[in-house]
Amino acid sequence: MNDIETLNSLVDKYKGLKAEIGKVIVGQDAAVDSLLVSIFTGGHCLLVGVPGLAKTLMVNTLSRALGLDFSRIQFTPDLMPSDITGSEILDESRRFQFVKGPVFANIVLADEINRTPPKTQAALLEAMQEKSVTVSGKSYQLPAPFFVLATQNPIEQEGTYPLPEAQLDRFMLNIRMDYPSFNEELDIVKTTTIDTHPDVHVVLTADEILHHQQVIRKMPVPDNVCEYAVRLVGSTRVDTLSRSKPADNGNATIAQRYISWGAGPRASQYLVMGAKTHAAFQGKYSPDIEDVRAVATEVLRHRIVRNYYAEAEGITTDAIIAQLIEQA
Repeated sequence: MNDIETLNSLVDKYKGLKAEIGKVIVGQDAAVDSLLVSIFTGGHCLLVGVPGLAKTLMVNTLSRALGLDFSRIQFTPDLMPSDITGSEILDESRRFQFVKGPVFANIVLADEINRTPPKTQAALLEAMQEKSVTVSGKSYQLPAPFFVLATQNPIEQEGTYPLPEAQLDRFMLNIRMDYPSFNEELDIVKTTTIDTHPDVHVVLTADEILHHQQVIRKMPVPDNVCEYAVRLVGSTRVDTLSRSKPADNGNATIAQRYISWGAGPRASQYLVMGAKTHAAFQGKYSPDIEDVRAVATEVLRHRIVRNYYAEAEGITTDAIIAQLIEQA
């Protein structure tokens, strides 16, 4: 199968995945789309939403439809790095043997990742970036494909440890899950309060996912699309001098008025890669500017730090990004 045929087949696979996930998950179409963009791009996701929005169930259902190994780690204040990566134990023959931790899975759900101390959070850094872990000086490769999908509760701050910027930047997308509509919640209640167990069929295998990732990466990108992505990310940045100036200057840019720190080059890379995957889902052979805009908010949301003026005026990060998208 050549690359064109692979891209054509991806459209059907995408629809099939949506259908299988839809057997279990009611609504949340935007979140499902974003998860699939992340999966086929090879990135990691941060899912932010109040309890009860089926974040865990969504990730579990996704892993079943993709035929991938799934592992769930419940992050708590007493969780240790070895509880994630694994550790060496002394076996019956008096030799040290490495016992793999739950990170050795295709899809790892890091549930409530901000409830564990930074030392344990950092245990995921190497795994997310290098797709490997190091224990006692030995490196162990993680299975391919490998994705970390982490969840956070946005309303409980007591007893939490906010993720540092270095950790946040490892996540490709920051997906916010909203409450379902009245009709969607009605369907949820009707389908989950009876004795039903929907069968989720495998749509893709691990090897097929890796092949699709390679083909998507080879998709050509027009120069104007790359330039738009880089220009958009550049518009979030404020130089050191302007950061110390008042924000009420009528000629000030959006970044000067509302942003303390902007996004780095990894955001530009994810914008282009996300646009490729979004375009492939729509049956296109090359992304355009609209595809960049489609993924821009979730790529930039956790990479922009608002300043005092934005917080005082109640300007949200999403509102800032929306203005930047229009002006880029």
